[in-house]
Amino acid sequence: MDHLINSDANAKRIQRVESSFTAGEPLMKPGRVLLGEGVLTKICKKKGKARQFFLFNDILVYGNIVINNKKFKQFNKQRVIPLEEIKLGDMEDEGNIRNGWFICSRSKSFAVFASTPIEKQQWIDHINRAVADHVRHAKVILPSTFAATMVPDSEAKSCMHCQKSQFTFVNRRHHCRKCGYVIGACCSQFAVIPEQSNKSQRVCPTCAAELQRIEQRNGRLSNGSMGNTPESPAPEESDDDSYGSPNGSRQAHSAGIFYDRESHIKRLSSEDEGQSV
Repeated sequence: MDHLINSDANAKRIQRVESSFTAGEPLMKPGRVLLGEGVLTKICKKKGKARQFFLFNDILVYGNIVINNKKFKQFNKQRVIPLEEIKLGDMEDEGNIRNGWFICSRSKSFAVFASTPIEKQQWIDHINRAVADHVRHAKVILPSTFAATMVPDSEAKSCMHCQKSQFTFVNRRHHCRKCGYVIGACCSQFAVIPEQSNKSQRVCPTCAAELQRIEQRNGRLSNGSMGNTPESPAPEESDDDSYGSPNGSRQAHSAGIFYDRESHIKRLSSEDEGQSV
C-alpha cells in the first residue's frame, strides 16, 4: 500500500470518487489511499438495494447509485464510517441468502451481499486487513459496542415488544434503534443512545429502561431525556438497515476492483488500473 500513497494514480482516483458524489465531505486527504471499490447489495428495511462502496485506508464510504455507466457515474447520500469503528461478522448461506456478511459500527450496522463467494472473501479480506493496518498505524482503540442490525419488516407481522399490536396501513412499523426490533407506535419511546448519537432516537420500552438504568448509574440522568415526545429526536432514515433476502436489487453488480495488489505496482500510471475479483 505504501507505493500508492503519493502516486498520481491514487490522487486521480480519489478526485474521481469525490467528484462523483452530489454532496458529502471532501475525500482528498494527505496519506489517504483508495484501496478498492465496487457495487454490493445492501440490505435495507424492505429489500436489497445496490450501493457503491469505496474502501480507503482509513474510512469506508458508500452511497446510493444515481447514474452508473462506463462514461459517467454519480452517487448521492454519502455515508462515511471510520475503519476503527468497523467490525465484520459472517453470515451463513441459507436458501437464496448467499455471499453475505455484516458490517458493524458504533452508529450503524447492516448486511451486504456480493455476487460470488470469491468476491465476498476478497471484500472481507481487504476490509479486515485495512482495519488492522489502520488501528496499528493510527494507534486507535476499537469500540466495545456496536449498533444492532435492524430486523426486516417482513419478519414482523405484529409489534415484537408487546406481541399484540398488529401492523396495518395505519399502524406502521418502526425500529428500535438499540436492539433492532420492529415495534409499533404504542411501544415507541425515545432515548439518547450515547454510543450512536447525542439526539433522542426511537427505542422499545425494554431498551429505554436499560438506558435509563445506565444513565442513573452514571449519574448523568437529565430531565426530559426519555419519554414519548422528545423535543428534537434524530430523524429516522428512509434507508433503514436490516438483514434478510438480497432479492430486489435492480442493478447488476460490477466486480470489485482492488488497487493494493503487488501485481499492479508497474501499472500505477493508469487511472483505471485494478484487478477484478
